[in-house]
Formats: sequence, C-alpha cells, structure tokens
Amino acid sequence: MIPLAWTPLGVTVGTSRQDVGIPLAGIVDWIDRTFPAEDEHAFVASLRDVELLARIGWEAAFPEPIEERSVLNRDDLPEEVAEGLTRPPQEVVACASCRQLCVRDEFVWKEKQLCAWDYHAQVFGKRGPWHQGAYEERHFETVPACAYVAPPLLGELGVEEVFASGAAAANVIHALVNTLIAGDPARAHMAVRTESGFSLLREV
Repeated sequence: MIPLAWTPLGVTVGTSRQDVGIPLAGIVDWIDRTFPAEDEHAFVASLRDVELLARIGWEAAFPEPIEERSVLNRDDLPEEVAEGLTRPPQEVVACASCRQLCVRDEFVWKEKQLCAWDYHAQVFGKRGPWHQGAYEERHFETVPACAYVAPPLLGELGVEEVFASGAAAANVIHALVNTLIAGDPARAHMAVRTESGFSLLREV
C-alpha cells in the first residue's frame, strides 16, 4: 500500500509503503474494509485483476522510485493519481486536525502539521493573525509561512489574495506590501511568506 496526499495542487505520492499479507480467500473482504467504496480518496485495482494476479502467484520487485511507468494498468488509474506519479514522491504525514494525509512541512502552524484546508481555515480565517495598518520591519519576521496560498480555499473564508511575488529583495517586497495596504487602510491584511516569495491577503 502506498499513501497518497490529496492537496489543492493535486495528488502527492508518499515515499513510504506498507507491505501486507492477506490469504487469497479473504482478499475481497480485506479490500472492502480497507478501500471502502464511499472513500473517494482510496484507490485499488479491480477485483478481477487482483484475484487473477493472486491466483497465478505473480510477483515483482517493488519499483524504486515508483513512477507512472511502474504501473501496469495506467489507464485504470484516476487521472489525479496518474498525474501524481509524474511528480517526485514526498514524505506525507497525517494532518493534526482532520487526520487527512498531507505533505510534511508544507503547512505548519503552532508546531502542528496541517493539511492545506485546515491551515487556511485556522491561519487565514477570522481568528488568524490579521494586521491593521503598515507592517514594521519586525513584523515581517513573524508573518505566517507556508508552501503556497490556494486562492480557491480563500474564497470560502471571505479572503482574497491581492499580491503574490516571486523571489525579490526583502526591502522591495516590504515596500510593495505596505504600499498596497496604504491603498486600502480600512481593511485588515495579512502578509504571508511562501516558498516562491510573498503573498498579501485582504479580508473581503
């Protein structure tokens, strides 16, 4: 079994795997319990293929690394999973809030690993560290930091992203952030450090 983290950017394949041994007579029941039909984030090959491979005793060394060409039934994969196999595997962990799998260290708040959805809700929601007025230099040292900001998740919170930058000199970014805040001083803003640079959020 291979863990999959479903993120706003798509599926990320985990670097770990779990080997399991199931008697052939109980394989159907095990699949039903482990990959319930109502779990849209669980995927297993068709029972017909699994039973056929088990009966003939098929086995092969686990591919390292696992990638799209490692999968025999590529056409049977959900498109999101197939796309995930084209990207480098990452270490995945359980979200401290909802227990959904997420990519380690992409979203950490108060020393807790969170999925993108819970991070956005906690940090960019009403109780997040919103800021009134211009940022002083010392404020930039403690702004939230995450891998990326997902605009579709912001809309559900009544928040919009008004600025996103790539890598640039800190003094330039800080000046741009404060210029944008000065243009709409009545509303709360939040500067966010991302892997690509900076984002500035504003309450709608």
